[in-house]
Amino acid sequence: MPEFEDSRPFAETNALKPFISTDDDSMSMQFDLKLIQSRMRLDDPIALDLQYTRAMMAFLMLNPEPRSILMVGLGGGSLAKYCHAHLPQADITVVEINPHVIEVRDAFKVPPDSDRFRVVCGDGADFIAKTPRGTHDLIMIDGFNYDGQPETLVSVDFYKSCRKALAESGILVVNLQDIEPECTKLVGRIWQVFGEPVMALDIECGGNRIVVASTDEVFRDCAGSFGKRWAELSAEHKETLRFTTASIEYELEPWHAAKKIPKVHKPKKSAR
Repeated sequence: MPEFEDSRPFAETNALKPFISTDDDSMSMQFDLKLIQSRMRLDDPIALDLQYTRAMMAFLMLNPEPRSILMVGLGGGSLAKYCHAHLPQADITVVEINPHVIEVRDAFKVPPDSDRFRVVCGDGADFIAKTPRGTHDLIMIDGFNYDGQPETLVSVDFYKSCRKALAESGILVVNLQDIEPECTKLVGRIWQVFGEPVMALDIECGGNRIVVASTDEVFRDCAGSFGKRWAELSAEHKETLRFTTASIEYELEPWHAAKKIPKVHKPKKSAR
């Protein structure tokens, strides 16, 4: 069993050292014995092992080829590794506030920095606030510390910054702790900023809820061509999304129904 430092409960929550544990099949990152922050399969380091990470790839149904991705929260690099490997057209920036998490990136097989991939040590909220308008096709928020989700990453102002940093048809994906009534309140904050095109995907195990937000046009386009988009996904993406696809399609149903409703043209009044 790993040993905790005596100062752990009193240290700055954004600077705690994680510990790494391994078993026959996987390697995990944790800050305490209760929650697994990240888990990597030893036989396939790029595969997404935790269900919530697979659900966060729901954006693939909306945009299978994002060209600019910003992630807040590195952890064990699960999302970063998957996107780096399977989305070769994407430029990826990962912002992680805890330098000790970045220090163990090699243990979790996170790719080295390159012309299309980089890990930045910094505050994700500040980074996004300073990002020029319309920069990214996709923003993924998976930022937690020892105490849970920092308020700076779940405020209305933060989600407004995300909306500004996204391209016109950009997509926001957020991992929330599924603890009520707080979780519903946070989904409501995202809805305040993005309006109707917000879907919340419940995860069967793990205590997470994944929120995907974009525009009405993006949701309508996906709803109207869902089967075709699924058929065109790679085998790797289909395997990743196989437990989430039905939930995504269900959440998109209002936009599919709206697409089916024909326009009703009012008859012109005859001249008298």
